[in-house]
Amino acid sequence: MNDIAIVGGGPAGMAAALEAARHGYEVVLVAPSGTFLETDERTTAVMMPGIRLLQELGAWPELADEATPMRTMRLVDGTSRLVRAPTVTFQAHEIDEEAFGYNIVNRVLNAALQHAIDASPRIRVVDAMAETVSFGPDAAKLALSDGETLQSSLIVAADGVKSLMRETAGIGTRTWNYPQTAIVLTFAHGRDHHFVSTEFHRETGPFAQVPMRGGKRSSLVWVERPQEAERIATLDSETLAGMIERKMQSMLGAVSDVSRPQCWPLSGMIANRFGAERLMLIGQAAHIFPPIGAQGLNLSLRDIADLGKCLESAGADPGAVAVTSRYDRMRRLDVTTRTGTVDLLNRSLLTGFLPVQLARAVGLGLLAAMPPLRHIAMREGLAPGAGLRSMFSRPLREIDRVAAGRSSWRTEAR
Repeated sequence: MNDIAIVGGGPAGMAAALEAARHGYEVVLVAPSGTFLETDERTTAVMMPGIRLLQELGAWPELADEATPMRTMRLVDGTSRLVRAPTVTFQAHEIDEEAFGYNIVNRVLNAALQHAIDASPRIRVVDAMAETVSFGPDAAKLALSDGETLQSSLIVAADGVKSLMRETAGIGTRTWNYPQTAIVLTFAHGRDHHFVSTEFHRETGPFAQVPMRGGKRSSLVWVERPQEAERIATLDSETLAGMIERKMQSMLGAVSDVSRPQCWPLSGMIANRFGAERLMLIGQAAHIFPPIGAQGLNLSLRDIADLGKCLESAGADPGAVAVTSRYDRMRRLDVTTRTGTVDLLNRSLLTGFLPVQLARAVGLGLLAAMPPLRHIAMREGLAPGAGLRSMFSRPLREIDRVAAGRSSWRTEAR
């Protein structure tokens, strides 16, 4: 019997396998080949807590030269409504960070994780599908499509929104759909982005540009109504370039070399539980989000960070009830809070209700005008609770700084 089986070979599953192996467990990664991981040209903005996890997992050295830092994040009200919010600019150096995160091509991220797995003696990769699973008090049993049967102390489900592991365990979900589709593409532009990511808030949803390598290329997540998104996806590159330039108010100059658009209908899902008998849920088996605020993979990486915290003290039985229950408790607040925040932000863009528009404008106005509040929001966006902790730690740092200044003044005076 092996210690831990990870079901699902996407980036969340691979990162979970590396995290479990890092804590000394023997891991089987059930990851069928034939997926598009090696050809996925989309990009993902990984925030700094996720970057630090990738460093710990040994994947960062291969990514460092390929990733593009996001040093400035800007929110622009691109609506034509009566009440409009001011532009808000967030600078990473304001909170003593070199960058908020890095934009990474998915294909490159997947390859780096795969190479780290290949180098790990504790991970065995099985090229098969999980066909059935059963959970018992002492072990979980997986039947695979290649005829192999696995027994594990713990199963970590990274098998997506239609997770067989989750459904077999009887864990329900809450799901919803949005009247929106995300168009994903990359494009070249005449002016250097200077590592600035700009998100325009529009009546149909966000229009978010994220910097890529070279200074004059960016990725784009463009949210539209489904019918309009389908129409846009059929347009030629030159027409698309003109539309993108206009919607970006020409801030990056002339747009060209637009990649083939991909369309993704937007929906949301959250599992009723994140841990059960011999089971933990991560990634899209636990939650899915619209592409707002870079929360998708980043939330999955926080799943994996909490998985690691649980495994630190799990001992010989990583699937014990105490371990899976602790994981469930740890993930509940973060996932439900982020779900509510992202959902509220998205719906606030869609509604024409004037009080909601006013509240959103006032909130962004306060962020623009009050640096301390903006600092809290930036820290909270990177890591849950970090903003609130900074409210208590910052006064102490200010006292130390003032005290140091007074000491220096007295020394000079003498």
